[in-house]
Amino acid sequence: MNSFRHLLKASGAHPPVGTWISSASPVVAEAVGHAGFDWGVLDMEHSPLDTLDVVHLLQALAGTKMVPVLRLPWNDPVTVKRVLDAGATTLMFPFIETAEEAARAVAATRYPPEGTRGLAGATRASRYGTQPNYFAQANRQIGVIVQLETVAAVRRLEQIAAVDGVDALFVGPGDLSASLGHIGQFTHPAVMDQLAKAAQRCRALGKPVGTIGDSPEVAAQYRAAGFDFIAIGSDLSLLMRAARSVIGALRTPDSEHVHSISSGTQGY
Repeated sequence: MNSFRHLLKASGAHPPVGTWISSASPVVAEAVGHAGFDWGVLDMEHSPLDTLDVVHLLQALAGTKMVPVLRLPWNDPVTVKRVLDAGATTLMFPFIETAEEAARAVAATRYPPEGTRGLAGATRASRYGTQPNYFAQANRQIGVIVQLETVAAVRRLEQIAAVDGVDALFVGPGDLSASLGHIGQFTHPAVMDQLAKAAQRCRALGKPVGTIGDSPEVAAQYRAAGFDFIAIGSDLSLLMRAARSVIGALRTPDSEHVHSISSGTQGY
């Protein structure tokens, strides 16, 4: 079974918690993979990843329990073909607006006659040609998540969810906030209302749905709203939050007291 589908089935009442890997660093990805997140998005849309970088990130995460999801830069069959050959098994397609676009995304991940994916022999996906019956089994092993990021896309949620091969939906609060006229206000009441209603509609369909928040408090609201899988921030945002917290603490009036204590030590 596809690893992400298995994660959703095995999670029960506790939505899997993930994060974004935006640093494009295999070392950071590996470290975050050991931190305890259930899944992580390797982001090609908003980070400087190319196909070889994707291979390095997948190799880094292979030794962790984090399930990788590869977000494509666009709904482009050529890019789909290359990242699948590189070994990605669950793809997230950004900015899906219609059922037709969702169907085109799914088709790009399937070998004929179910789709349009091109065949290659010795790829990382087939363990360089050593995996028996890879071509016969591959279609069942690929997971597809489609992102709904505008009011128009959310309006068509049921039609998009009904496309055969779409395993889950992901409602992105960032672009949705812009579509609603509240750009950058990810927790604006209008945005949160659209997210909650989308989760309810997916629950009625029996279709898994996910989203992302920037804090555990926001993630708890998403969980209460009925989201099946939730991401918190990114490796870079978590790093920056911790770094700014440390710097802020050291620049308070009490920081001289902290210095006086630490200055007598011989190490860390």
